[in-house]
Amino acid sequence: MLRRELDSRSAGKKVADRSASPIFVIGCHRSGTNLLYDTLMSAGGFALYRGYLPVYKMLIPRFGSFDKLQNRRRLMKAWIRSKGFRRSNLDAGWLMDKVLRECRTGGDFIRITMEEIARQQHVIRWAVYDPDNVHYVRQIKRDIPEALFVHILRDGRDIALSLSKMGGFRPFPWDRSGRGLLPTALYWEWTVRQGRKYGREIPSDYLEVRYEDLAGEPRRALASLSQFLDHDLDYDRIQRAGLGRVSDTNSTFKDEEPESRANPVNRWKQRLARQEVAAVEGLVGECLDQAGYPFTIPEKERKLGARGKMLRLAYLNFLSLKLWLKINTPLGKLANLSPLELADASLPRDAPW
Repeated sequence: MLRRELDSRSAGKKVADRSASPIFVIGCHRSGTNLLYDTLMSAGGFALYRGYLPVYKMLIPRFGSFDKLQNRRRLMKAWIRSKGFRRSNLDAGWLMDKVLRECRTGGDFIRITMEEIARQQHVIRWAVYDPDNVHYVRQIKRDIPEALFVHILRDGRDIALSLSKMGGFRPFPWDRSGRGLLPTALYWEWTVRQGRKYGREIPSDYLEVRYEDLAGEPRRALASLSQFLDHDLDYDRIQRAGLGRVSDTNSTFKDEEPESRANPVNRWKQRLARQEVAAVEGLVGECLDQAGYPFTIPEKERKLGARGKMLRLAYLNFLSLKLWLKINTPLGKLANLSPLELADASLPRDAPW
Protein backbone atom coordinates (compact mmCIF):
# COMPACT_ATOMS: atom_id res chain seq x y z
CA MET A 1 0.00 0.00 0.00
CA LEU A 2 2.79 2.41 0.98
CA ARG A 3 4.73 1.67 -2.20
CA ARG A 4 1.63 2.33 -4.35
CA GLU A 5 1.05 5.68 -2.66
CA LEU A 6 4.64 6.75 -3.12
CA ASP A 7 4.75 5.59 -6.73
CA SER A 8 1.64 7.63 -7.58
CA ARG A 9 3.26 10.72 -6.10
CA SER A 10 6.49 10.08 -8.02
CA ALA A 11 4.45 10.06 -11.21
CA GLY A 12 3.67 13.72 -10.55
CA LYS A 13 0.16 13.46 -9.11
CA LYS A 14 -0.61 16.11 -6.57
CA VAL A 15 -1.25 14.78 -3.08
CA ALA A 16 -4.91 15.36 -2.22
CA ASP A 17 -4.27 14.70 1.48
CA ARG A 18 -2.42 17.67 2.98
CA SER A 19 -1.21 15.46 5.82
CA ALA A 20 1.05 13.69 3.32
CA SER A 21 2.47 16.80 1.63
CA PRO A 22 6.25 17.27 1.80
CA ILE A 23 7.60 20.17 3.84
CA PHE A 24 10.49 22.53 3.16
CA VAL A 25 11.97 24.34 6.16
CA ILE A 26 13.50 27.62 5.01
CA GLY A 27 14.92 30.82 6.45
CA CYS A 28 18.05 32.84 6.99
CA HIS A 29 21.03 31.01 8.47
CA ARG A 30 21.07 31.10 12.30
CA SER A 31 17.34 31.85 12.37
CA GLY A 32 16.35 28.53 13.96
CA THR A 33 15.89 26.36 10.87
CA ASN A 34 17.73 23.52 12.61
CA LEU A 35 15.51 23.78 15.68
CA LEU A 36 12.35 23.85 13.59
CA TYR A 37 13.38 20.85 11.50
CA ASP A 38 14.38 18.82 14.56
CA THR A 39 11.10 19.75 16.21
CA LEU A 40 9.24 18.22 13.27
CA MET A 41 11.42 15.12 13.37
CA SER A 42 10.82 14.75 17.11
CA ALA A 43 7.05 14.88 16.57
CA GLY A 44 7.14 11.58 14.68
CA GLY A 45 5.59 10.57 11.38
CA PHE A 46 8.43 11.92 9.24
CA ALA A 47 11.27 10.15 7.48
CA LEU A 48 14.47 10.80 9.43
CA TYR A 49 17.24 12.06 7.17
CA ARG A 50 20.24 13.97 8.49
CA GLY A 51 21.75 14.59 5.08
CA TYR A 52 22.26 17.54 2.79
CA LEU A 53 20.31 17.94 -0.49
CA PRO A 54 21.59 21.16 -2.13
CA VAL A 55 19.84 20.42 -5.41
CA TYR A 56 18.92 23.90 -6.61
CA LYS A 57 21.79 25.89 -5.13
CA MET A 58 24.65 23.53 -5.99
CA LEU A 59 23.90 20.42 -8.07
CA ILE A 60 21.87 21.99 -10.90
CA PRO A 61 24.16 25.03 -11.30
CA ARG A 62 27.24 22.77 -11.34
CA PHE A 63 26.00 19.92 -13.54
CA GLY A 64 23.12 21.45 -15.50
CA SER A 65 19.42 20.67 -15.89
CA PHE A 66 18.13 17.21 -15.05
CA ASP A 67 16.36 16.98 -18.40
CA LYS A 68 19.62 15.98 -20.11
CA LEU A 69 20.85 12.43 -19.60
CA GLN A 70 24.54 13.36 -19.62
CA ASN A 71 23.92 15.93 -16.89
CA ARG A 72 22.11 13.37 -14.74
CA ARG A 73 24.93 10.89 -15.22
CA ARG A 74 27.63 13.38 -14.23
CA LEU A 75 25.61 14.60 -11.27
CA MET A 76 24.96 11.10 -9.97
CA LYS A 77 28.61 10.08 -10.25
CA ALA A 78 29.36 12.94 -7.87
CA TRP A 79 26.31 12.52 -5.65
CA ILE A 80 26.98 8.87 -4.77
CA ARG A 81 30.31 10.04 -3.36
CA SER A 82 28.67 12.64 -1.10
CA LYS A 83 28.02 12.54 2.62
CA GLY A 84 24.37 13.32 1.89
CA PHE A 85 24.09 10.11 -0.13
CA ARG A 86 25.93 8.06 2.48
CA ARG A 87 23.51 9.25 5.14
CA SER A 88 20.53 8.23 3.03
CA ASN A 89 21.43 4.52 3.33
CA LEU A 90 20.09 4.02 -0.21
CA ASP A 91 21.53 1.55 -2.68
CA ALA A 92 23.81 3.38 -5.12
CA GLY A 93 22.94 1.20 -8.10
CA TRP A 94 19.21 1.47 -7.49
CA LEU A 95 19.31 5.25 -7.11
CA MET A 96 21.54 5.73 -10.14
CA ASP A 97 19.23 3.66 -12.32
CA LYS A 98 16.10 5.36 -10.99
CA VAL A 99 17.45 8.88 -11.55
CA LEU A 100 18.82 8.14 -15.01
CA ARG A 101 15.49 6.66 -16.14
CA GLU A 102 12.90 8.85 -14.44
CA CYS A 103 14.36 12.12 -13.19
CA ARG A 104 13.73 15.28 -15.22
CA THR A 105 13.73 18.05 -12.60
CA GLY A 106 15.35 18.91 -9.31
CA GLY A 107 12.05 18.14 -7.65
CA ASP A 108 12.07 14.66 -9.18
CA PHE A 109 15.50 14.04 -7.65
CA ILE A 110 14.38 15.18 -4.19
CA ARG A 111 11.16 13.21 -4.46
CA ILE A 112 12.87 9.99 -5.58
CA THR A 113 15.44 10.23 -2.79
CA MET A 114 13.12 11.21 0.05
CA GLU A 115 10.27 8.89 -0.88
CA GLU A 116 12.57 5.89 -0.93
CA ILE A 117 13.97 6.88 2.46
CA ALA A 118 10.40 7.23 3.73
CA ARG A 119 9.38 3.88 2.26
CA GLN A 120 12.29 2.12 3.96
CA GLN A 121 11.30 3.72 7.28
CA HIS A 122 7.61 2.81 6.77
CA VAL A 123 6.31 6.37 6.78
CA ILE A 124 4.77 8.47 4.03
CA ARG A 125 5.73 12.01 4.96
CA TRP A 126 9.09 13.73 4.65
CA ALA A 127 10.61 17.14 5.20
CA VAL A 128 13.72 18.80 3.80
CA TYR A 129 15.97 21.13 5.75
CA ASP A 130 18.09 23.69 3.91
CA PRO A 131 17.93 27.39 4.82
CA ASP A 132 19.06 28.39 1.32
CA ASN A 133 15.96 26.88 -0.27
CA VAL A 134 14.37 30.21 0.68
CA HIS A 135 15.80 31.44 -2.64
CA TYR A 136 14.35 28.58 -4.68
CA VAL A 137 10.73 28.44 -3.56
CA ARG A 138 9.43 29.07 -7.08
CA GLN A 139 11.50 26.28 -8.59
CA ILE A 140 10.58 23.82 -5.85
CA LYS A 141 6.88 24.67 -6.08
CA ARG A 142 6.99 24.27 -9.86
CA ASP A 143 8.60 20.83 -9.56
CA ILE A 144 6.69 19.65 -6.44
CA PRO A 145 3.25 21.33 -6.59
CA GLU A 146 2.06 19.90 -3.27
CA ALA A 147 5.07 21.20 -1.31
CA LEU A 148 4.49 23.25 1.84
CA PHE A 149 6.94 25.89 3.04
CA VAL A 150 7.61 26.91 6.63
CA HIS A 151 9.68 30.09 6.81
CA ILE A 152 11.19 30.73 10.22
CA LEU A 153 11.91 34.37 11.02
CA ARG A 154 14.22 35.71 13.72
CA ASP A 155 15.08 39.21 14.85
CA GLY A 156 17.65 40.55 12.39
CA ARG A 157 19.69 42.06 15.22
CA ASP A 158 20.22 38.60 16.72
CA ILE A 159 21.02 37.19 13.27
CA ALA A 160 23.57 39.94 12.58
CA LEU A 161 25.18 39.33 15.97
CA SER A 162 25.31 35.54 15.63
CA LEU A 163 26.45 35.36 12.00
CA SER A 164 29.05 38.10 12.40
CA LYS A 165 30.51 36.19 15.36
CA MET A 166 30.96 33.24 12.99
CA GLY A 167 32.59 35.41 10.35
CA GLY A 168 29.44 36.86 8.89
CA PHE A 169 28.81 37.92 5.34
CA ARG A 170 32.18 38.80 3.86
CA PRO A 171 32.32 42.57 3.32
CA PHE A 172 33.74 44.30 0.29
CA PRO A 173 37.44 45.20 0.67
CA TRP A 174 36.54 48.89 0.83
CA ASP A 175 33.96 48.40 3.58
CA ARG A 176 35.34 49.21 7.02
CA SER A 177 32.05 48.77 8.90
CA GLY A 178 33.71 46.33 11.29
CA ARG A 179 32.96 42.67 12.14
CA GLY A 180 30.70 42.36 9.14
CA LEU A 181 27.77 43.34 11.40
CA LEU A 182 26.09 45.70 8.94
CA PRO A 183 26.65 43.63 5.78
CA THR A 184 25.33 40.61 7.68
CA ALA A 185 22.23 42.55 8.69
CA LEU A 186 21.68 43.35 5.00
CA TYR A 187 22.11 39.68 4.14
CA TRP A 188 19.36 38.92 6.69
CA GLU A 189 17.07 41.51 5.11
CA TRP A 190 17.71 40.22 1.60
CA THR A 191 16.96 36.64 2.66
CA VAL A 192 13.80 37.57 4.58
CA ARG A 193 12.44 39.64 1.70
CA GLN A 194 13.14 36.84 -0.77
CA GLY A 195 11.20 34.32 1.30
CA ARG A 196 8.27 36.65 2.00
CA LYS A 197 8.02 37.66 -1.67
CA TYR A 198 7.71 34.04 -2.78
CA GLY A 199 5.38 33.29 0.11
CA ARG A 200 2.91 35.90 -1.09
CA GLU A 201 2.66 33.96 -4.36
CA ILE A 202 1.50 30.77 -2.56
CA PRO A 203 -0.31 32.00 0.58
CA SER A 204 -2.17 28.76 1.27
CA ASP A 205 1.05 26.72 1.20
CA TYR A 206 3.35 29.11 3.06
CA LEU A 207 3.57 29.85 6.77
CA GLU A 208 5.86 32.09 8.78
CA VAL A 209 6.95 31.02 12.26
CA ARG A 210 8.85 33.37 14.55
CA TYR A 211 11.85 31.87 16.31
CA GLU A 212 11.00 33.88 19.39
CA ASP A 213 7.56 32.21 19.55
CA LEU A 214 8.97 28.72 18.98
CA ALA A 215 11.54 29.26 21.74
CA GLY A 216 9.35 31.23 24.16
CA GLU A 217 5.79 30.03 23.57
CA PRO A 218 6.27 26.65 21.89
CA ARG A 219 2.83 25.20 22.59
CA ARG A 220 1.07 28.11 20.88
CA ALA A 221 3.54 28.17 17.99
CA LEU A 222 3.18 24.41 17.48
CA ALA A 223 -0.61 24.60 17.53
CA SER A 224 -0.60 27.02 14.59
CA LEU A 225 2.05 25.02 12.75
CA SER A 226 0.21 21.76 13.38
CA GLN A 227 -2.96 23.15 11.81
CA PHE A 228 -1.08 24.44 8.76
CA LEU A 229 0.73 21.14 8.17
CA ASP A 230 -2.19 18.92 9.18
CA HIS A 231 0.21 17.02 11.40
CA ASP A 232 0.10 16.26 15.12
CA LEU A 233 2.88 18.24 16.79
CA ASP A 234 2.45 17.28 20.42
CA TYR A 235 4.80 19.38 22.54
CA ASP A 236 5.29 16.76 25.28
CA ARG A 237 6.10 14.03 22.77
CA ILE A 238 8.55 16.35 21.00
CA GLN A 239 10.32 17.08 24.29
CA ARG A 240 10.54 13.38 25.15
CA ALA A 241 12.06 12.53 21.78
CA GLY A 242 14.36 15.55 21.95
CA LEU A 243 16.11 14.96 18.64
CA GLY A 244 18.97 17.21 17.57
CA ARG A 245 18.59 20.87 18.49
CA VAL A 246 15.48 20.25 20.55
CA SER A 247 17.76 19.07 23.36
CA ASP A 248 21.24 20.16 22.21
CA THR A 249 21.81 23.79 21.27
CA ASN A 250 24.12 24.78 18.42
CA SER A 251 24.56 28.28 19.83
CA THR A 252 27.58 30.32 18.76
CA PHE A 253 27.65 31.68 22.33
CA LYS A 254 28.70 28.59 24.27
CA ASP A 255 30.92 30.77 26.43
CA GLU A 256 27.80 32.06 28.19
CA GLU A 257 26.40 30.80 31.45
CA PRO A 258 23.91 27.89 31.04
CA GLU A 259 20.97 30.13 31.95
CA SER A 260 21.86 32.59 29.19
CA ARG A 261 22.37 29.85 26.60
CA ALA A 262 18.94 28.48 27.47
CA ASN A 263 17.32 31.82 26.60
CA PRO A 264 18.82 32.98 23.28
CA VAL A 265 16.05 35.49 22.49
CA ASN A 266 17.15 39.14 22.31
CA ARG A 267 20.78 38.33 23.04
CA TRP A 268 21.68 41.40 20.98
CA LYS A 269 20.43 43.61 23.79
CA GLN A 270 23.34 42.50 25.98
CA ARG A 271 25.97 41.94 23.30
CA LEU A 272 25.66 44.96 21.01
CA ALA A 273 26.68 48.50 21.92
CA ARG A 274 24.07 51.21 21.58
CA GLN A 275 25.74 52.68 18.50
CA GLU A 276 25.81 49.25 16.86
CA VAL A 277 22.10 48.77 17.49
CA ALA A 278 21.43 52.25 16.10
CA ALA A 279 23.44 51.45 12.98
CA VAL A 280 21.64 48.13 12.39
CA GLU A 281 18.19 49.60 13.02
CA GLY A 282 18.95 52.49 10.70
CA LEU A 283 20.14 50.15 7.96
CA VAL A 284 17.45 47.42 8.05
CA GLY A 285 14.80 49.11 10.18
CA GLU A 286 12.01 48.95 7.60
CA CYS A 287 12.39 45.16 7.32
CA LEU A 288 12.58 44.78 11.11
CA ASP A 289 9.36 46.76 11.47
CA GLN A 290 7.55 44.82 8.74
CA ALA A 291 8.59 41.53 10.36
CA GLY A 292 7.18 42.67 13.71
CA TYR A 293 10.37 43.57 15.56
CA PRO A 294 10.08 46.98 17.29
CA PHE A 295 12.78 49.64 17.33
CA THR A 296 14.71 50.41 20.51
CA ILE A 297 16.60 53.49 19.30
CA PRO A 298 14.88 56.87 18.73
CA GLU A 299 14.44 57.80 15.07
CA LYS A 300 16.86 60.73 15.19
CA GLU A 301 19.68 58.35 16.24
CA ARG A 302 19.04 55.74 13.56
CA LYS A 303 18.67 57.87 10.49
CA LEU A 304 20.23 56.37 7.39
CA GLY A 305 22.97 58.61 6.07
CA ALA A 306 24.76 58.65 2.72
CA ARG A 307 27.13 55.87 3.76
CA GLY A 308 24.27 53.65 4.88
CA LYS A 309 22.45 54.22 1.61
CA MET A 310 25.59 53.25 -0.29
CA LEU A 311 25.95 50.06 1.77
CA ARG A 312 22.34 49.09 1.10
CA LEU A 313 22.62 49.69 -2.62
CA ALA A 314 25.94 47.87 -2.95
CA TYR A 315 25.19 44.77 -0.88
CA LEU A 316 21.58 44.14 -1.83
CA ASN A 317 22.38 44.51 -5.53
CA PHE A 318 25.48 42.34 -5.16
CA LEU A 319 23.56 39.53 -3.46
CA SER A 320 20.80 39.54 -6.06
CA LEU A 321 23.23 39.69 -8.97
CA LYS A 322 25.37 36.89 -7.55
CA LEU A 323 22.33 34.61 -7.21
CA TRP A 324 21.09 35.47 -10.72
CA LEU A 325 24.48 34.74 -12.28
CA LYS A 326 24.70 31.43 -10.45
CA ILE A 327 21.30 30.31 -11.72
CA ASN A 328 21.28 31.75 -15.22
CA THR A 329 24.86 31.74 -16.50
CA PRO A 330 27.77 29.28 -16.86
CA LEU A 331 29.26 30.77 -13.69
CA GLY A 332 27.12 28.23 -11.83
CA LYS A 333 29.54 25.55 -13.01
CA LEU A 334 32.06 27.01 -10.59
CA ALA A 335 29.88 25.99 -7.64
CA ASN A 336 32.06 24.67 -4.84
CA LEU A 337 31.33 21.00 -4.09
CA SER A 338 33.39 20.80 -0.89
CA PRO A 339 30.26 20.98 1.34
CA LEU A 340 29.22 17.63 -0.17
CA GLU A 341 32.22 15.96 1.54
CA LEU A 342 32.94 13.71 -1.42
CA ALA A 343 34.52 10.29 -0.89
CA ASP A 344 35.23 7.23 -3.03
CA ALA A 345 32.14 5.74 -4.67
CA SER A 346 30.92 2.23 -3.85
CA LEU A 347 29.37 1.26 -7.20
CA PRO A 348 30.18 -2.18 -8.64
CA ARG A 349 33.13 -2.04 -11.03
CA ASP A 350 31.03 -3.41 -13.87
CA ALA A 351 28.28 -0.79 -13.47
CA PRO A 352 27.30 0.56 -16.92
CA TRP A 353 27.39 4.22 -15.84
